[in-house]
Amino acid sequence: MLQGLKIKIQVFLKYQNLLANLVSRDIKVRYRRSVLGMLWTVLNPLLMMGVITVVFSTLFRQNIEHFPIYYLSGSLIFSFSSETTSNALYSIIGNASLMKKVYLPKYLFPVSKIVSGLVNLGFSLVAMFLVMWLLGVEYRVTLLLLPIPIFYTFLFATGLGLLLSAATVFFRDISHFYGVFVMAWTYFTPIFYPVDILPETARAVMSWNPMFHYVQYMRELILAGTFPSMKENLVCFLFGAVMLVLGTWVFYKKQDQFVLYI
Repeated sequence: MLQGLKIKIQVFLKYQNLLANLVSRDIKVRYRRSVLGMLWTVLNPLLMMGVITVVFSTLFRQNIEHFPIYYLSGSLIFSFSSETTSNALYSIIGNASLMKKVYLPKYLFPVSKIVSGLVNLGFSLVAMFLVMWLLGVEYRVTLLLLPIPIFYTFLFATGLGLLLSAATVFFRDISHFYGVFVMAWTYFTPIFYPVDILPETARAVMSWNPMFHYVQYMRELILAGTFPSMKENLVCFLFGAVMLVLGTWVFYKKQDQFVLYI
């Protein structure tokens, strides 16, 4: 087992430059022929925040302090997960011609989508910090701990991305169902509404939503200035680790059959 893990690490290190090139390609393609280019990674969350604030700030103004930051702190981490997994879903099918020509570790394609999303998240956080400054929201020392929930979400998104990319090769309908699922997932995660407006039963069910925990973790660091309990850290890590193990297992079990279906 240790020998197999060692070989996988060596293969990854061998192709790390290819991973970097795939990430660079994804970012360039996303903003190709765009006048503002990567500036959209900052502008997009700001524009969405403006729309959501106008629509919902009056409705929830008595419940949520600093609503724009409340929204951004949840939206950015949720969008990172949902957008990267949606992109990873097509990653194997989209690179079919390349995989038929040369041998490459197939997991690099979905993983590159997650890593490129991580780069975009970094730029988007700049937008949030800018809004915090404009609104006079305190920069708390717990902001230094933001890499922790981002890491947990990265584990979860990577596992889900691997799972979806492998499953879509065999069941193309997944690509259509997942868009509907993400929309429902958005409303089932307290991104623009306070969780305390939900009945107790709904809150109990929501505790099984990994993104609920990641969103709440971000808000505790950003708005409350507190570090979540070790229990909450364990829950967040387990959601990410279990999904990563499941996604990796399914991907490696099925990857040798990809060429027959792409």
